[in-house]
Amino acid sequence: MDVQPKKEVITIKDLCAGYDNEPVLEHVNLTVYEHDFIGLIGPNGGGKTTLIKVLLGLIPPRCGEVRIMGLPVEKGRKYLGYVPQILEFDREFPIRVWDVVRMGRLRKRRIFHPYKQEDNDQVEEALRAVDLLDEAQRPLGELSGGMRQRVYIARALASEAEIMLLDEPTSSVDPQISTSIFELLHSLNEKMTILMITHNMSAVSAYTKTVGCINRTLHYHGGKELTNEMLEATYQCPVDLIAHGLPHRVFPSHPGDEA
Repeated sequence: MDVQPKKEVITIKDLCAGYDNEPVLEHVNLTVYEHDFIGLIGPNGGGKTTLIKVLLGLIPPRCGEVRIMGLPVEKGRKYLGYVPQILEFDREFPIRVWDVVRMGRLRKRRIFHPYKQEDNDQVEEALRAVDLLDEAQRPLGELSGGMRQRVYIARALASEAEIMLLDEPTSSVDPQISTSIFELLHSLNEKMTILMITHNMSAVSAYTKTVGCINRTLHYHGGKELTNEMLEATYQCPVDLIAHGLPHRVFPSHPGDEA
């Protein structure tokens, strides 16, 4: 029986990018396949968010090539859904959960045209997927940080994205809420591809399928094991990690460490 080759959804070849005269990413290569769940870790300023901005078309590459669904970024980014870090905002701003999620439908309609029933159906489906349908009419400012992050995930789902990009999705929530968000992402991964930036080592250990380290360049081998070589090349110092989660996993000790 013939095995169908995996579908490439993001292809990055020899990418360089940065700001003004400051290079941030150099010679990054990455192939993301359909239904991958990739976790990217690395130090602050290492280029993780810059990579996301390149994929979203917010920063043009200085060299190399980026394709999404086989298309240039300008056309392929329509397949992306983006979930940013939790940001503080004016909690008195009068916007409902439903309205925030419906923003994901904006690129599906012509400017100044009203929403259609199809849009409302997609919003309802997205809210149901993140278990927030009962909160649809609540003001966004009344929600906890974890619930707001679920709203932003729902907004990405409402856009009918095939690939979800997440930038530190649990940076400002407590561990219990973090776990619920990662469980949600694990479930959504059955239907979509996920590329996630995180500092949460437990999440990398327990929920992602593969992991990479990024600090100016990318160390990625298409596996889940974080080797000492990858970590030391990324953080520029010896690193010994123990990740707790379900399942529990302990990263290898350095040679010469006492038992």
